[in-house]
Amino acid sequence: MAHTDDTTKVWDLIDKIGFCMLATETGNDIRARPMAAYVERMENSVYFLTDADSHKDDEVEAHPNVCLAFADTKGQKYVSLSGTASIENDREKIKELWGTPAKAWWDSPDDPKIRILRVTPSFAEYWDSPGTVISYIKMAAAAVSNTKPDMGENAKVNL
Repeated sequence: MAHTDDTTKVWDLIDKIGFCMLATETGNDIRARPMAAYVERMENSVYFLTDADSHKDDEVEAHPNVCLAFADTKGQKYVSLSGTASIENDREKIKELWGTPAKAWWDSPDDPKIRILRVTPSFAEYWDSPGTVISYIKMAAAAVSNTKPDMGENAKVNL
């Protein structure tokens, strides 16, 4: 039962946070950039709209293992998700995912340069603490009492 709860927690957190840093391998380096995530839990996928001329596509083709780092710093909620990425040119899916974030980069979902970057997750770890103020109070109390603070939930999840 705990695995199901943790899996649900991962999907709920990434759906709520919505934006992440996508880290890809560029040969000898790891590069991360902010991306708007479209979560499709029933498909076990996280989708992104990307441009065919971007370097992400080349990086994913050469090294498909990626990491997505989601962070809600005000709420002290974090998810690191590892998975395999692929580039797709599914025009119907592009129209389905089209929304406000995409309008910043393209005029319409019919732009022929738009591609889908699909991540199929295999592993995640999340941290869900009670929030910044409470976390600081717990850390201060732990420091005074010489104990470790209870900073909330943390779990490693195979997806």
